[in-house]
Amino acid sequence: MDNTSRGEVFRGLHDQGVFVVANAWDEHSARTLTDLGFPALATSSSALALTLGRKDGVNALSRSEVLANAEAIAASTPLPVSADLESGYGTTPDEVAETFRQAIATGLAGGSIEDASGNIDSRIRDFGESVERVAAAAQAVKESPTPFTLTARAENFLYGITDLEDTIARLQAFEAAGADVLYAPGLPDADAIRAVCAALSKPVNVLAAGPITRFSVTELGELGACRISIGGGLARLSGDWLPVAREIAGQGTFGGLR
Repeated sequence: MDNTSRGEVFRGLHDQGVFVVANAWDEHSARTLTDLGFPALATSSSALALTLGRKDGVNALSRSEVLANAEAIAASTPLPVSADLESGYGTTPDEVAETFRQAIATGLAGGSIEDASGNIDSRIRDFGESVERVAAAAQAVKESPTPFTLTARAENFLYGITDLEDTIARLQAFEAAGADVLYAPGLPDADAIRAVCAALSKPVNVLAAGPITRFSVTELGELGACRISIGGGLARLSGDWLPVAREIAGQGTFGGLR
């Protein structure tokens, strides 16, 4: 498929019920996950950092490294690919917009931006600044010549900030700023997932990690999730990841990730 077709397919998946987007970290994993029957792939900053021997979430990856990895993965599969673009690789909204323009040019079908700062002294960006950065990414997507699905992430729970009210407020603001999909990785339980999904009108992505792995794809869909991602879960299993990927693709369960 060409870039337009892959972008349209990826966008359309969000209208067809809950699905799993499998996170690849190189061409080999992308081809294997494609062969297993996943409908779409995504990159993972944590998986890429792991393969490079770096720590995730501390600005250890550059924009050029992430885009090169995403482009290689997209070129190795006919499936639509969404890129984990961390917090946008820029200090200003204009620089964030440029990151998304470059991502669109690589042939990706989507990409995400998060409100984590990468700064160990202040893990989450200011509310207003975070919304401005999502809006800048959304404007770049609006100007895209091909369909591109923008995911906006509220990272509170990944950094030990268990403030569901603030998380929902951020996601609602990101939705209003133009994000197509909303995502709060690290939600702790069914009640939190249900609350997030009920508070938003656009599709919600849920991370299958930690306690959430006890739910099946079907059960997460019943809670309101539209899309489920694996993050760096498979990459962290090293050579043991293939049976777990088969379980997810074939049975719709995540027991191997526990």
